[in-house]
Amino acid sequence: MESDEAAAGASPPATTPSGGGGTGTSLPKKRGRKPKTKEDSQTPSSQQQQPSGGKMKESGKKTQQPSVDEKYSQWKGLVPILYDWLANHNLVWPSLSCRWGPQLEQATYKNRQRLYLSEQTDGSVPNTLVIANCEVVKPRVAAAEHISQFNEEARSPFVKKYKTIIHPGEVNRIRELPQNSKIVATHTDSPDVLIWDVETQPNRHAVLGAASSRPDLILTGHQDNAEFALAMCPTEPFVLSGGKDKSVVLWSIQDHITTVGTDSKTSGSIIKQTGEGGDKTESPTVGPRGVYHGHDDTVEDVAFSPTSAQEFCSVGDDSCLILWDARTGTSPVTKVEKAHDADLHCVDWNPHDDNLILTGSADNTVRLYDRRNLTSNGIGTPIYKFEGHKAAVLCVQWSPDKSSVFGSSAEDGLLNIWDYERVSKKSDRAAKSPAGLFFQHAGHRDKVVDFHWNASDPWTIVSVSDDCETTGGGGTLQIWRMSDLIYRPEEEVLTELEKFKSHVMTCAAKP
Repeated sequence: MESDEAAAGASPPATTPSGGGGTGTSLPKKRGRKPKTKEDSQTPSSQQQQPSGGKMKESGKKTQQPSVDEKYSQWKGLVPILYDWLANHNLVWPSLSCRWGPQLEQATYKNRQRLYLSEQTDGSVPNTLVIANCEVVKPRVAAAEHISQFNEEARSPFVKKYKTIIHPGEVNRIRELPQNSKIVATHTDSPDVLIWDVETQPNRHAVLGAASSRPDLILTGHQDNAEFALAMCPTEPFVLSGGKDKSVVLWSIQDHITTVGTDSKTSGSIIKQTGEGGDKTESPTVGPRGVYHGHDDTVEDVAFSPTSAQEFCSVGDDSCLILWDARTGTSPVTKVEKAHDADLHCVDWNPHDDNLILTGSADNTVRLYDRRNLTSNGIGTPIYKFEGHKAAVLCVQWSPDKSSVFGSSAEDGLLNIWDYERVSKKSDRAAKSPAGLFFQHAGHRDKVVDFHWNASDPWTIVSVSDDCETTGGGGTLQIWRMSDLIYRPEEEVLTELEKFKSHVMTCAAKP
């Protein structure tokens, strides 16, 4: 195993041009683009300089606006005050997704946990699914002066590569199965969903020309590419996907087990191979339980109800939010027209309250819907519109730690943490900040393409940015936890600070 390697992956050849590889002729996706490495960004070229130059001319009219680097410097200076812990990890190739896996070990000062990443390459080396081991420092352990002393171009000592899977095509989305987080699903630029048992997959060396790893299971049913919309059910081994064919597709991994006649309860894995040994050349496939039609454009994201494997929702480029129930057929239960004023990119269903659904959009807003009162005359009527981003929202997720808290990340490089209970309690001193916004993670200098709350370590988040616009390539992975003085009840915090003040005064009074 490559346990001593950092999870940034293999460095590409220094001579590889940013325009190389086999993907140059493909049309860019709305949320994708030609990947570049950190090495490529060191070699100036007119093509690379042009986009940033254009932005400089644009921003030259607004001299008051601080640059990305100035904003970042301000943020870094505040790290010891705002954060309990932070790890910064430089990625040679960008990762479009990041997810927590199972917790492996608990120690006195830190816990060890699996982390799932990817490497989106230009074709000079294979695309990969990366399994890393992450050391998560426990609360109130890290020294304030240490957490801000990191080098942006360095790999973090807290993130070590454990295994590499050579992925057939770039990894657009990774999702883990809640009942067994060693099982993950991936989306690439194809109609299929790929299922991997990451513990039994062999470790591979990602070199040009190496054959792709073989998925443990392939889920078929889409008629066109399904690139982003992917969800795993919290209550059953069900998988949900959406794609360019405008459909939502539902599978049960259990159907494969039934087909091959094995018992998952005694085997320790829900993925069972039909062949013997490793010489089987084709992965087994499973067809869908249902295909659901109701969208008029690409389906961008899907989510299961936290309480029922038969209920789920989807959002798409048709600006619609649709609720489905597999028990009532393949047509929408409720279709919310104009849920936003532009394409919808993301959706999440509250795990603590199954009436609440979050959506994020290219209109820069996050909206909160109550499924008991979704529309008025067919048009979406959200409980609240959260307006704190300056660019398209790419990812939303409810916190597992507090039912009213959620995060949103966007193309503006920000990851905002909101509490909808604070909307009505807005104080005068925070009048300039958007209602409900109580923390802004500004450690990324480019679009934050994915983030994931850690269910095993409260208030701990992993986030990843695709750094093509700012540094010219690569990506940045950050694992962080805000100071508990920010989210704990005000009275509790003031009591603690008063005790600390008394302690300081007592120490100062001693001769």
